[in-house]
Amino acid sequence: MKLKSTFITHKSGDEQLMVSVGGGFSGMVRSNSTAADIIDLLSEETTREDIILSMLEKYDAKREQIERDVDKILASLRQIGAIDE
Repeated sequence: MKLKSTFITHKSGDEQLMVSVGGGFSGMVRSNSTAADIIDLLSEETTREDIILSMLEKYDAKREQIERDVDKILASLRQIGAIDE
């Protein structure tokens, strides 16, 4: 899976902004640091498992919590059509 090319991201301070430059979604997504890390990983082809492993390396949290967070963020991105699978 990968972030669709019609979505661009921009970091502003501690916040990441994502906007669609084409397609069905019109709006802006503001991401916290965890979501921003996941979106950054989606800039290249990746898998759910690779994202989870990367987050386990970065954050001091249990795997189950990271899996829930990753799944929630991926579901939100899918809902707005931001992921090519």
